[in-house]
Amino acid sequence: MKYLISFPSAAMPVPPEGLQEVADAAHAVVQEAKDAGVWVFGGGIDESIAPVLVEGDGTVTEGTYPQTRQIEGGYTVLEVPSRDAALEWAAKIAVACRCAQEVRAFQYDPAS
Repeated sequence: MKYLISFPSAAMPVPPEGLQEVADAAHAVVQEAKDAGVWVFGGGIDESIAPVLVEGDGTVTEGTYPQTRQIEGGYTVLEVPSRDAALEWAAKIAVACRCAQEVRAFQYDPAS
């Protein structure tokens, strides 16, 4: 199963002088997940670029859905055999990023 492990930016109160240490720790966990063959995708939302909505006809509108206005922070997608495994990886990410991680399961889709 695939799991989304994430945190909002505000949950990671790291002073600027500590950011490199956090980045190094996070990159080590990413490499560990890649080496274990469970890494699918990960990254942080670039909060300096505003979101837009794109309609089926290509119309672009500044902004986003009201319920997703606060999507920011870091996101990791892993494919692991169980929820317990996802929780173990979330704990590793929590240590690296110095904040709690939210874990959500993606619905199974045999085509993905």
